[in-house]
Amino acid sequence: MLHEIKIDQYEPQAEEMAAAIEQCIHCGFCLPTCPTHVVLGEEMDSPRGRIFLMKEVLEGSLEVEEAAPFIDCCVGCDACVTSCPSGVRYDELITPYRAHVEERRERTLSDRLLRWVLAETLPHPRRFRAAARLARLARPLRRLARGRAAAMLNLLPDTLPKPRPLPELHPAEGERRARVALLAGCAQQVLAPEINWATLRVLASNGVEVAIPRGQGCCGALAMHTGQAERAKAHARRNFGAFPSDVDAVVTNAAGCGAGMREYGLLFKGSDEEQQARALAERTMDVSVFLDELGLKPPPPPLPEPLKLAYQDACHLAHAQAVRSAPRKLLGAIPNVTLLEPEDWQLCCGSAGTYNIEHPEVAGELGRRKAEALLATGADAVATGNIGCLTQIEASLGALGRDLPVMHTLQALDRAYAQTA
Repeated sequence: MLHEIKIDQYEPQAEEMAAAIEQCIHCGFCLPTCPTHVVLGEEMDSPRGRIFLMKEVLEGSLEVEEAAPFIDCCVGCDACVTSCPSGVRYDELITPYRAHVEERRERTLSDRLLRWVLAETLPHPRRFRAAARLARLARPLRRLARGRAAAMLNLLPDTLPKPRPLPELHPAEGERRARVALLAGCAQQVLAPEINWATLRVLASNGVEVAIPRGQGCCGALAMHTGQAERAKAHARRNFGAFPSDVDAVVTNAAGCGAGMREYGLLFKGSDEEQQARALAERTMDVSVFLDELGLKPPPPPLPEPLKLAYQDACHLAHAQAVRSAPRKLLGAIPNVTLLEPEDWQLCCGSAGTYNIEHPEVAGELGRRKAEALLATGADAVATGNIGCLTQIEASLGALGRDLPVMHTLQALDRAYAQTA
């Protein structure tokens, strides 16, 4: 029973965790929206199954390691939150639960090594670039690789873009309408630096001045969602003082990063830093939302030829931040663009931070399904709002032997502005 849970065991997030457990009525609405349940078909690989397992662990009726395989398999996409008629905040249960049990886990040496490597490279662009260059030397052997090693190699592009350092300030064009600060991101700076530059150009075209603080760092989302709470807090603290107060918003162009920053209040729940964390979280928004609320300056017509564009909802935009209409409005403002909707939009592509590395088989199947759904639209290209989705979809299309351009939403807008400049 709920009252048997030792509240002091799971620290300041007890209120959110207890509420999520208590509200679940096991109705099953979450089942067809849960990517792991769709792929694996097991009750314990569904949100309601995992809620039951977490409850049993917290009550002391089940050992942490017995529940671990099913909890670990959760992609953390929050689709169940979107589909739940009872308002269960599964996201406010899974994140603190993972943090609570992580120090009690008995991970294998290979698991510990992989998690350490990912935590020490991905949040640091220079380290990640060096690691990616080293890993590319093994690309000719990727057909021989299996499991996690193969997943890491397959996700790397054939060539790494040249680094493009960002300025500390990017001016608005014409009359200034707003001033924002941009989270530069980590892996995105290495894998697709042009996304940030496209974002700067689109914002400038709309009269927005952009500050890119030098003191900023990783948002902490990767650590937060893998149970490494203290590491996540360290990343977050760096950002508390980095972003200036004289801006209209802190904008992000990576759904996972934006969702991570908007969860700072939960991360620091009950601490002396909670107010500071919530203040930054409340100022943070996806760049598509900011532009939509500001009022987009539409790219002048016409594009050289009509473009059929499939929009792929990033989970941490559509589910975690409840943002679906803003990106579609922006893309719909581009002349000669027909926006297409793939089936099963609510299902994760399998990226989910480091999930596609830690769980390559499930992620591979999710990626295949997503790629096939996008191809079935007959689109000329795909737009999405997250670097993880973009990388996963490109790899999944490649595995099917199909070449379909995948771009960020802001890149699609940037190209429209550039063609009429």
